Amino acid sequence: MSLLSNRTNGTYLPDKREFRSRLKQILGFRPGNLRLYEIAFIHRSASFSLPEGNKVNNERLEFLGDAILDAILSDFLFEKFPDASEGFMTKIRARIVNRDVLNDLAVSMGIHKVLLCNVSSNHPTKNLYGDALEALIGSVFLDKGFRKTKKLFIRNVLNKYLDLEVIVNTDPDYKSLVFEWVQKHKTNLIFTYNEEYDFNLKKSVFSTTLFINREEYGKGQGASKKEAEQEAASQAYKRIKDISPDFG
Repeated sequence: MSLLSNRTNGTYLPDKREFRSRLKQILGFRPGNLRLYEIAFIHRSASFSLPEGNKVNNERLEFLGDAILDAILSDFLFEKFPDASEGFMTKIRARIVNRDVLNDLAVSMGIHKVLLCNVSSNHPTKNLYGDALEALIGSVFLDKGFRKTKKLFIRNVLNKYLDLEVIVNTDPDYKSLVFEWVQKHKTNLIFTYNEEYDFNLKKSVFSTTLFINREEYGKGQGASKKEAEQEAASQAYKRIKDISPDFG
């Protein structure tokens, strides 16, 4: 029996055959272990318990998929930009895994049509679609391995639905966004700095750590304090988005 019910987010799936068909449209290949993919589309709001007491939802797959996606993008950007600095690649990866970007990608793929959840469509928290995309990546990894998962994401998602040139050339002011959140929530933000001379590059390299209420939120490195601050702020931005979905 399928783990998915006949009604998912207002969309009716009469049987496992139709789910498999829709999944093939999303993935571009026939899935192997179908149950893995079914779990990827069960949001925690629609969790249910098995007879032995284990809860079934996509949170564990989301955790795995998040790590696999970081590895995929790191590998892809390393190959795509052979002369790029670590800071540049970290910044571009952070822009791609931004919650808003992942949610938009998930909707473009049609994930919202098969996600099983009990959250109102008018609910301001839309991260469930991006979370389901990460869970799906986790499922593909367990079913097909890293190389197949990377190929799927790069070919069927990144190249199909995302303009990498726009991502590279768009430079959000993360520092200002984080400062805005800090002021709104009446918290305290500080940067600590370190400057070292790189004898290979023959120039100074700045590193900084961003703290909010004495808790580390991000680290950055660059040819200037401003560049290092932006990288640290981009990491802080991602973390704040995870704890405050309506931020930014």
